[in-house]
Amino acid sequence: MTAGHDGGPPAAPRSGRAARPTAPNTGNFSGGPAVPRPRRGAEVAGPARAGTGAPGFGHGLVVGKFYPPHAGHHALIAEAARRCAAVTVLVTPSRRESIPLELRLDWLREVHATDRHVRFVGRYDEHPVDYADPAAWDAHCAVFRAALGGARVDAVFSSEAYGAELARRFGAVDVPVDPARSAVPVSGTAVRADPVAHWGMLSAPVRAWFVRRVVVVGAESTGTTTVARALAGHYRTGWVPEYGRELTAAKLDRLRRTDPDATIFDVVWDRADFVTVVREQQAAEDAAARRSGPLLFCDTDARATAVWEERYLGSTSPRVRAAARRPDLYLLTDHRGVPFTDDGLRDGAHLRSWMTERFRTVLAESGVPVIELTGPLPDRLRTATGACDDLLAAGWSLADPILPRKST
Repeated sequence: MTAGHDGGPPAAPRSGRAARPTAPNTGNFSGGPAVPRPRRGAEVAGPARAGTGAPGFGHGLVVGKFYPPHAGHHALIAEAARRCAAVTVLVTPSRRESIPLELRLDWLREVHATDRHVRFVGRYDEHPVDYADPAAWDAHCAVFRAALGGARVDAVFSSEAYGAELARRFGAVDVPVDPARSAVPVSGTAVRADPVAHWGMLSAPVRAWFVRRVVVVGAESTGTTTVARALAGHYRTGWVPEYGRELTAAKLDRLRRTDPDATIFDVVWDRADFVTVVREQQAAEDAAARRSGPLLFCDTDARATAVWEERYLGSTSPRVRAAARRPDLYLLTDHRGVPFTDDGLRDGAHLRSWMTERFRTVLAESGVPVIELTGPLPDRLRTATGACDDLLAAGWSLADPILPRKST
């Protein structure tokens, strides 16, 4: 993206300063301070700690797909950790499934990081599932034994009916854990079918993977912060403020330490600043996603930052362009009908029309659905919530695992 196309802004000063308009105005990367908060009751406690008494077994085994890991899995692993001197958790998906094996292992290791005597091992298992077929059992157990590297198993911990046969084949004790799902009423099948209904059963890293990210972008003083904050309140979830505004304020504050009369038009931007904005914005977004509800609202992103870089420096840099992610939905706030508010950190009232058009062009190339918000604020919020409701209603398309064969 480069300046100089039809309808573009005047050539940006090489210093990165804002061009002073003929009339006083203000503005920056639109946005305001806010503290994203998790949904009430949404946090998942970590695994139960192992007891202080002597373990009942030497080596325990837990086998599952963990598709995805949920509170029931964590309770199962915690019980095995409490009763065994060592535990191997074997994660055995098929390649047809939608969540990569390594990602599941990472999630499990994070949640159980303090259980030093628990190790997590992953192996793909593409064999048919048929609990009535000894040959199918032989094939699966061969995968399990190879993953264990010949280690003896003293106890098999499971919430599934197949636990007894698996224990028998390993010459181990069968230890059922909440097979009725009464203590922790959840299953991987239920989570895949409706993640929102089981959000409280998911740990922080799993939530971050499932969360739908909605990015609000627009020219200065067009209500991106107002919309993001209002939507977060409506859905009782988190939102991510714009780091660019924070950096703008910090730059102006530093200038005023030596020049009390400095204004936003004295602030200088360079390439490194926009790389910093992208890095800090994405870090804040990723942190918020871990404690968010099923929707997370973000006031700007890397694509929007690229437009700002073009606005100040005349072009965008490869590093900023390459940092662009793929959110689930863009909401573009139109500038028409929205008064420009001078707050001392804004400098582009004369460029709002140009910026709206640049956002339209850039977002159209992203491959992400874009909904434009126009009219009075109530109309904009009505349009936005309709789009977000549709996003949630579409659900999550996760491939089915290899399902057990029905007995005939």
